[in-house]
Amino acid sequence: MEWIKAIAREVLGLFVDDGSFAAAIVIWLGVVWLLSHRIPGIMAWSGIILFAGLGLILLWSTRQRSRQ
Repeated sequence: MEWIKAIAREVLGLFVDDGSFAAAIVIWLGVVWLLSHRIPGIMAWSGIILFAGLGLILLWSTRQRSRQ
């Protein structure tokens, strides 16, 4: 049973290096999706909002990594 956990951990590690970075991206995607469906006029701006938010998340993550 331990070897299954180890394999799962390794496979997940191939795709997710920084858990907080991945979580922030998923949360931001959810926020933009909710906003685009709840607020009628924001649909035209949702791509720009998504791009700006992902850029800020990337800058935040880079700054955190550079401090370490």
